[in-house]
Amino acid sequence: MEFKTDIEIAQACTMRPITEIAQVAGVDEKYLELYGKYKAKIDYNLLRETDRKDGKLILVTAINPTPAGEGKTTTTVGLADGLRRLGKNTLVALREPSLGPVFGVKGGAAGGGYAQVVPMEDINLHFTGDFHAIGAANNLLAAMLDNHIQQGNSLGIDVKRIVWKRCVDMNDRQLRNVIDGLGGRMQGVPREDGFDITVASEIMAVLCLSADIPDLKARLGRMVVAYTFDGKPVTAHDLKAEGAMAALLKDALKPNLVQTLEGTPSFIHGGPFANIAHGCNSVMATKIALKLSDYCVTEAGFGADLGAEKFLDIKCRLAGLTPAAVVVVATVRALKNHGGVPKAELNNENLEALEKGLPNLLQHVENITQVYGLPCVVAINAFPTDTAAELKLVEDKCRALGVNVALSEVWAKGGEGGMALAEEVVRLCEQESNFTFAYDVEESIEAKLNAIAKKIYHADGVALTANARKQMAELEANGFGNLPICMAKTQYSFSDDPALLGAPRGFTVTVRNLKVSAGAGFLVALTGDIMTMPGLPKVPAAEKIDVDETGKITGLF
Repeated sequence: MEFKTDIEIAQACTMRPITEIAQVAGVDEKYLELYGKYKAKIDYNLLRETDRKDGKLILVTAINPTPAGEGKTTTTVGLADGLRRLGKNTLVALREPSLGPVFGVKGGAAGGGYAQVVPMEDINLHFTGDFHAIGAANNLLAAMLDNHIQQGNSLGIDVKRIVWKRCVDMNDRQLRNVIDGLGGRMQGVPREDGFDITVASEIMAVLCLSADIPDLKARLGRMVVAYTFDGKPVTAHDLKAEGAMAALLKDALKPNLVQTLEGTPSFIHGGPFANIAHGCNSVMATKIALKLSDYCVTEAGFGADLGAEKFLDIKCRLAGLTPAAVVVVATVRALKNHGGVPKAELNNENLEALEKGLPNLLQHVENITQVYGLPCVVAINAFPTDTAAELKLVEDKCRALGVNVALSEVWAKGGEGGMALAEEVVRLCEQESNFTFAYDVEESIEAKLNAIAKKIYHADGVALTANARKQMAELEANGFGNLPICMAKTQYSFSDDPALLGAPRGFTVTVRNLKVSAGAGFLVALTGDIMTMPGLPKVPAAEKIDVDETGKITGLF
C-alpha cells in the first residue's frame, strides 16, 4: 500500500462547505460567521438562546508522552467519527495549534492519518486569527503598563516586580530575557523584560474560561501585572486596559467550526499550554458542542497527570462540567519506552519491557477511576509492529483493574477503526459515576499542592523552596489562597524529573515559584525547569515546510 503523509491525506479529501457542516451540527445560519468556504465562527448567543438538553461529555487523555508518540488527538477525532458511524449525534471539541510547535519539534495538532480535522493547513497556521488577537491584547497591556511608568507612575509600580511579559506565537529562545526601554529618556524606562509564547499568556487561559464578553472583561481586569513598592498587586483594571483588550478579543471569543475528514462537525478553539496552563479548549466551545450533540468528544493536554487533572480540577470545577466517560490513550511502543527501551528498538517484541512500562498506564487509569470516580476505557493506538502477546498483556493488566481495552485503528481506517472504542464509550456513558475533585479549593495552598502530588503523582509530597513559601504567604495575604492549583511541571514523568519514567515512587515534587493567574482564576505552581518560551531544535520542522507557485503547502505534519 502506498504510504501517504498526513498533509497528503488531508489535501486529497473533498471538504464539504462549512454551511453544510453547520446544518449537520444544528447551527442556525444566524449564528454563523463565515471565514471562507470551510471555516466559520459561531456566535456565542447560541448558548443563551438554545434550551436543548446537554449531551454526554467524553474526555480523551493519555499516558505520559514519549518520543514514540501516543496519538491522542488522532484518537479523539477517530472516536468522534466512530460514534457518528454508530448513528450517534456527535461533535468534537479540540484546541488550536500554536505556531511554535508547528515549526519546531512537535508539528501540528490536527490529528493524523485518516483521523484528522480539515483544512489541516489553515488550522495549523493562522486559522481565524485568534492567537494573533490574543498576542495583540497581551502586548497592548504591556505597552500600557510601561507607558504608565513612563508618564509618572502614579500607581507606584516597582519596576523590579513587573510580572507581565510580552508575547509572540513562535519558539524564540532569544526573547526569553531582554532589556528594553534603552535609548534615552523619551524611549521608555530601561528594565529587564521577557517574552512568553502566546499560548502561555494568561489572556489565552482567560479567553478559554470566559462565559461571555462581560465575564471576559471582568477576568481581564483582574489580571495581576505588577506589584507596588509596598507589595500590593496592580491589575489590568488599575491601568484601565480591560475594555480595549476585550475589543481586540471579541471575535476571538467565538468558537471556530470546521470538520473531520469524514464530515463530523468540529469546534477548534483556544490552546493554553498543558504544562504551564490548564491545557484544554475553551469552555465556550465545549458548552456549545454539548448543547448541540448527544456526545461531545474533547481532549486534555499531554498525559492525564497534567491534562486530565487540570481539565477535571480546574475546567470542570469552574465551568460546572462532569465527564460521562474518560478514554486513556496509550501505545505498546510508548509503554515499552517507559519500560526502558530506546526509540530505535521499539519495533521489536519485548514483553519484559512492556511489563515494566505498564505501571505508567495503570496509574493513570487508577487515578481516573479511584481519585475522580469516573468510568474509564483504555484505547491502544495500534501500530503494525504490535504483537498479539503484547496486546494481550496490556488487556490483562487493565482488566485486573476492571477497565476494558479497545484497539484503536483510526490512523489507518478513520471512523471505522474507532467503532470498537466508540461502542465501549457508549456503554460507559450509561454507567453511574461518582465524580469528585482531587482537592477542596478551600484547603490551604500547601494542602492542595500535597493533594495533587500524593493522589495523582503518587509522590511523598511537595517541598517548597524558601522563595515559594514567601510567595505563598503573600498570595494568601492578598486573598488568593482559595483558588485551584495549576501545576507547571514536565509532561514526561509523574514526577518533576523528566528522566523518571514509568510510575516512580519515593520522590518529592519541588515547588520553586508560586504566582497567581487572577483573571483565569487559578494559582500556578512552577516545578522543575519549565520554559514559558520554548526554543527551536537543531533541525526545526520549519526547514521542511514549503509552498509552491499554486499556493499548495507541503511539509506540514
